[in-house]
Amino acid sequence: MRQERVVDLSNFNNTLTVSVIGAGYVGLTLAAILSNAGIKTYAVDVDKNKIGVIKKGKSYFFEPGLDEFIKKGIKSEKLIPTTNYKTAIQNSDTAFICVGTPSNFDGSVNLDFVFKSVKSILENVKSDLIVVQKSTVPVGTGERIKKMIDEYDNKEINIDLISSPEFLREGSAVFDTIFPDRIIVGGNNKKSVKKVIALYEKIDNFAKNIKHNNFMEYAFLYSNKKRSKNLAPFFERVIETDLESAELIKVTANSFLALKISFANSVSRLCAQNKAKTADVMDGIGSDHRIGKSFLTPGLGYGGGCFPKDVAGMINYANSYNFSFNILDEAVKINETQVYFAISKIKKLLGENLRNKKAALLGLSYKPGTSDVRKSQSSRLLRKILDRGMIVSVYDPQAINEAKKKISHKNLTYIDNIKDVFRKSDIIILATEWNEFVDFDYSKITKDMNSLNFFDGRGVINEDKIKELGFNFIGF
Repeated sequence: MRQERVVDLSNFNNTLTVSVIGAGYVGLTLAAILSNAGIKTYAVDVDKNKIGVIKKGKSYFFEPGLDEFIKKGIKSEKLIPTTNYKTAIQNSDTAFICVGTPSNFDGSVNLDFVFKSVKSILENVKSDLIVVQKSTVPVGTGERIKKMIDEYDNKEINIDLISSPEFLREGSAVFDTIFPDRIIVGGNNKKSVKKVIALYEKIDNFAKNIKHNNFMEYAFLYSNKKRSKNLAPFFERVIETDLESAELIKVTANSFLALKISFANSVSRLCAQNKAKTADVMDGIGSDHRIGKSFLTPGLGYGGGCFPKDVAGMINYANSYNFSFNILDEAVKINETQVYFAISKIKKLLGENLRNKKAALLGLSYKPGTSDVRKSQSSRLLRKILDRGMIVSVYDPQAINEAKKKISHKNLTYIDNIKDVFRKSDIIILATEWNEFVDFDYSKITKDMNSLNFFDGRGVINEDKIKELGFNFIGF
């Protein structure tokens, strides 16, 4: 049910203190923004090293614009990074759970961190508390948490559970936290629901006077550029619902976006069998307002910490009810095999035998705007071409350090400067659509290469312009 009236903040303003459990992409961003909106916020994490970095006024991972908000939060003393659950929980009115929920080997969601967080909250709570479950979880998790709360010994303390899933995207986490296109709040206690909505309204009020050019670079990568200007009024974006529906909304949204990506990649494979231009086909169907252009650009496929996990979790959840989610099964298969389709494209430029062919690989992170290489299709492509004997130089603006921890090979060289990555290469492979790669002047490096071949793995390069430079070009 959408909200139409303003929440009464008269008794929920000056004394408010919040704990955010888990200082990852979701938690740290939320804590930093809340603190900048004037709310005293504890950022709680068990990792002392992470908390140590945050105390210095910066993030331990790359996220555009986030350091500025952390620094301001620390300076104002509204943001308090800590490993101390006791201090945080006993001084808070609301606790957000923003911990990781990785996949198990069978595709089910590992909820250990969620339940450990709930246990730690219950061990330290001394007064009434609203617990807001923000981590992405399967339907029914809220009921399991409620059971833990019901079994809590101190019946004089009222603990309410709210489900409010996050929809932020790495690379635009700050933007998505400040300018959410929808706010889901699920729970049975209407008073607690209103209080959580009031917290989000504080962020919305803060957003009205903020300069946001420094964290918008990738905010519109897969969405309408007019989004922030055309956002509906705050209460029109709020959806009140129950716990189960709130939990299902998040994984359903990500599953549907994954479907769109795999659909676009399926069409690209079909276009490869005829003379149809994939980009024109996608542009044609995306212009239909019922469909939209977002996530209909063929490429290497989806990756990261959310889509693969959420799709697997959705399939596993369906299986628990003996329902075969065949359409999602097929989306996963397409995503897993897209890298081999990419290699077939590379072979069209270099020939069937890729051994000792030299590649300049641009990009390692699963998307631009982040240093995250989890489930990265770019990194997966790197592994596959190394397996086929290619010699690879690779550059990424932010993900080199993360990639070095995961990928090493005798034929692999990590490069610190984009200008140096092309030397003696037989092909440029654009694997992550960083703006630095899209805007780069490739005319300056043509003499550095052995031969001029270009594979665009993300559909972002102007084909005509790159061909004018003498490149043989291929994309999806």
